Amino acid sequence: MFYRENGQFKTNYRDDQQIFPISQDRIAVALMLAVAFVAVPMFASDYLFRAILIPFLIFSLAAIGVNILVGYCGQISLGSGAFMAVGAYGAYNFFVRIPGMPLIPALILGGLCATFFGILFGLPSLRVKGLYLAVATLAAQFFSDWMFLRIRWFTIDSPSGSVSVSNLQVLGMPIGSALSKYLFCLGILVVVALLAKNLVRGATGREWMAIRDMDVAAAVIGIRPMYAKLSAFAVSSFIIGVAGALWGFIYLGAWEPAAFSVDQSFKMLFMVIIGGMGSIMGSFFGAAFIVVLPIALNQFLPLLCGLVSIEISTVGISHAELMIFGGLIVWFLIVEPHGLAKLWSIGKKKLQLWPFPH
Repeated sequence: MFYRENGQFKTNYRDDQQIFPISQDRIAVALMLAVAFVAVPMFASDYLFRAILIPFLIFSLAAIGVNILVGYCGQISLGSGAFMAVGAYGAYNFFVRIPGMPLIPALILGGLCATFFGILFGLPSLRVKGLYLAVATLAAQFFSDWMFLRIRWFTIDSPSGSVSVSNLQVLGMPIGSALSKYLFCLGILVVVALLAKNLVRGATGREWMAIRDMDVAAAVIGIRPMYAKLSAFAVSSFIIGVAGALWGFIYLGAWEPAAFSVDQSFKMLFMVIIGGMGSIMGSFFGAAFIVVLPIALNQFLPLLCGLVSIEISTVGISHAELMIFGGLIVWFLIVEPHGLAKLWSIGKKKLQLWPFPH
């Protein structure tokens, strides 16, 4: 009854092509942004910022990049952690080597470094697909680990590959508190998500989806597979590189190549699969699932075991957390293979018809 399109008439193409054509969606998005920018800073604690919100924002940004490549273009990639590492170390080199380099241009330049790295390892996609492409992109992960450990130029002669940054500022304002880091990551995420949503709705996004559905048919109707695949790798790597730079600069502060291991690549792929492939909204759902669920299990498992008089050690909690986490992933894939975004879409359609059962 409250989610109806009655009386919302589209009288021109501009109205019909809005990102949120239904007024209730626009109001809901405006309220969520108001809560994120105003209410959360007023009531959230430092622990909530550092342990949940900032990782969620950065992982959401990375999941958007992975979703563009995997969900919209259909190219399987297991090298997302490498792209994050290249973005982080690239931004670090620009930030340290160039005196007075502002933070935002350093992040953008780090993303551009990841773009070139992604295009280089995206070249095999022109000839191979499926499992073979996944193995080819996985090679980027091992290559980046070797590069940042062995070539000391990238780490300013650090023998272990560990680097650190400090005294971060944006427009003269220091970014040291948890609140300032949260607002900075939130602002970047909102801008990138808006740009990505418009990109996938345009001609480029339609080319990616045509390649995903059937690349031979896409080539027959005039779409250039080389341009579509490499552009997907470029855009995806840029967004993931910026996310990697934020992960190093904002969340960690000091990092080494192990911070961008292959576990990060699998984690981001799980975000896309669980949240929903081919959906910007699904990237947020997947990131929330990956970030919040382990923390929730770690907090509530001892309480649940205490109710049935079972003692569980810290190691047992860690193992149980992994088992439950894996089981939930399998359960979601079986129950709804299209991810949480599909459940969200089904719920919206039911609200449009409610209270009628059909």
